[in-house]
Amino acid sequence: MPLIVLHDVIKSFATPDGKSILAADSINLSVGDGELLAIVGPSGCGKTTLLRLIAGLETPDHGRILFGEQNVTRQPPKERDVAMVFQSHALFPHMTVFENIALGLKLRGVARGEIEDRVRDTAAMLSASHCLDRKPGKLSGGERQRVALARALVRQPKVLLLDEPFSNLDEPLRVQMRNELPVIRKRSGATVVFVTHDQEEAMSLGDRVAVMRNGALQQVATPREIYEKPANRFVASFIGSPQMNLFHGSVAQREGRLLFIGAEVEPEVSLPRFVLETSGARADWFGSNVGRQVLLGFRPEHISLADDKAGRNTRSIIASILSEQFIGAETIVQVQVGERIIQLRGGGSQTPRAGEEVTLSFDFSHVHIFDAATGVAVDSVFKSAA
Repeated sequence: MPLIVLHDVIKSFATPDGKSILAADSINLSVGDGELLAIVGPSGCGKTTLLRLIAGLETPDHGRILFGEQNVTRQPPKERDVAMVFQSHALFPHMTVFENIALGLKLRGVARGEIEDRVRDTAAMLSASHCLDRKPGKLSGGERQRVALARALVRQPKVLLLDEPFSNLDEPLRVQMRNELPVIRKRSGATVVFVTHDQEEAMSLGDRVAVMRNGALQQVATPREIYEKPANRFVASFIGSPQMNLFHGSVAQREGRLLFIGAEVEPEVSLPRFVLETSGARADWFGSNVGRQVLLGFRPEHISLADDKAGRNTRSIIASILSEQFIGAETIVQVQVGERIIQLRGGGSQTPRAGEEVTLSFDFSHVHIFDAATGVAVDSVFKSAA
């Protein structure tokens, strides 16, 4: 059952020059009871505004916000049973950790004995018991983050809102907090809405991921579905590292063969640079869309690299090696076709050298097809990937 529901929520802000910025563009979104929803997108896309609307720190220009069946659209934050952790920990430096965690309970008139129990229980849950008598200036970045979470969770809120809480931590601490947050969420029982600009963070933490751009939701789905079935070109490019390789071109038929005629420079299609014969798995779709301008997308792991010229076929093209980046578990290889740079994972059993001519082979069983004009995933292919 949804705990949070946003119906057609719109929020805009006036700029100093008198213009208007649409930070939330007709948002329709539901968050399940106990779910961890990760909201991800580039800077300025409206992620934090959406979080502040849920918290009650902003009021929508249009639409409704429901908690369960209760309309909270005009309710102040204190009546929503939410707690929020900001990018800045905002701890009081003159107070001990215990006092920082307990402050909200004291302001609500909770009995001293209950405050003691809840602070210590929450600190134990977050592995922060050892620093209760310290002041924030004596804490590490990870410890301060735990205290900020403890201060929010000690209230036992139904909804926990996190606004890029790990962005100021170094990489080892970020990884540690990512691993611990799902455990903390499960123990607390809170519904969590987590905002981040880091796609890896969103994909690793979210039960579902909401991708935003320019104030609008692009797709809301499980991390696997976001990766394997992106709804449009933006999602396909934004999610994945390295990002999806996209090729602009058209569908053609020659001598009974279905082909993709690739263009050298998008979106100009007058100078074709390569031809790929499409897979039989997509024959029905390609056959009924001859002449259509499309974008073909291939994840880096779905393009293979070899220097065996004898193995070239109508589903491969010739490229030259630009560079390789060894990053431990895998190697990211950059190659060039015409003026286009393509990225793929690994180089097989051979070590490629800059300038070397190689063959790229495309796995059409994992191809993504987008309409060239709209960037939207083509429905028939998008659904058939299920």
